[in-house]
Amino acid sequence: MSKVGHHRDMTDGTPSTYGTQRKAAARNRVAIIEAAHELFSDNPLVPLSEVAKRAGVGAGTLYRHFPTREDLILAAYQHDIERLTVTADEVLARHSSAKAAFIEWFETLSAYIRIKHGLGDALHSAAAQEVISASWAPTTAAVAKLVDACVAEGTIAAGHDPADIIMLMSFLWRVANNDDGMAQGRRLIAAVFSGLKEVPQPI
Repeated sequence: MSKVGHHRDMTDGTPSTYGTQRKAAARNRVAIIEAAHELFSDNPLVPLSEVAKRAGVGAGTLYRHFPTREDLILAAYQHDIERLTVTADEVLARHSSAKAAFIEWFETLSAYIRIKHGLGDALHSAAAQEVISASWAPTTAAVAKLVDACVAEGTIAAGHDPADIIMLMSFLWRVANNDDGMAQGRRLIAAVFSGLKEVPQPI
């Protein structure tokens, strides 16, 4: 090979090369977020080295995509919420009861919000607030589908605002994250559905 040819090989900057690199970077980013989702679900304080190991990437690659723990937690939360908000129809189709679908969907949401709480003080940062605000509309739309299905089967009375129901169901990510908390959550869910059978009345 000539020196010119060798030099061209070593400095190849063709669009196809850049495209391959971008695809690899995108795959790495998704792998890191998926690994973070799995590990943060158990422990939001898990070392980032463990996340990189689970994702099959080096620490340098992880930090290029997510310079801080907060960046990664926020990305994992955003990814999870985006994925969850488009599953309302699928969850409803999988259950014979709209009430069961409603409960499963909210329990999944609560697990994702627990990950978000791993942000600690950074939860109040501008970046975190922007992601949280952006997730509100699609989350409310998904809950509206679940509520409509419950109204149709008679487990929720008509007239309840989906945004109010999200606030009402927020106890799920406040109860203890253990067996006792799960049992308490199920008792509270029963109380919530008992109340939602009533038509809302202004005070």
